[in-house]
Amino acid sequence: MVLCLLEAMKIDCEEMDIATNEENRKFMRENVPESCRPASGIPLPPQIFSDDRYLGDYDAFFEARENNEVYTFLGLTPPPGSREAEELAKRKA
Repeated sequence: MVLCLLEAMKIDCEEMDIATNEENRKFMRENVPESCRPASGIPLPPQIFSDDRYLGDYDAFFEARENNEVYTFLGLTPPPGSREAEELAKRKA
């Protein structure tokens, strides 16, 4: 779902396989903040990063999507004329 939405929005992204790549799995486990880990202590995919900066998990992404804040969630500027850009402009006014 995350990848499909990002592709539909024409947002460049890279999927990192943690099932067969130990380095990717280690990166994910080490870079999800303690406060965002489940009770088991082991974060489950998808976990969303921008380079090395942790952005959130599926629930956080889904909430951003529901609130029309995907670009903001990703640290990107929303396209002019988009609903998200209009909402940001209203908040700043």
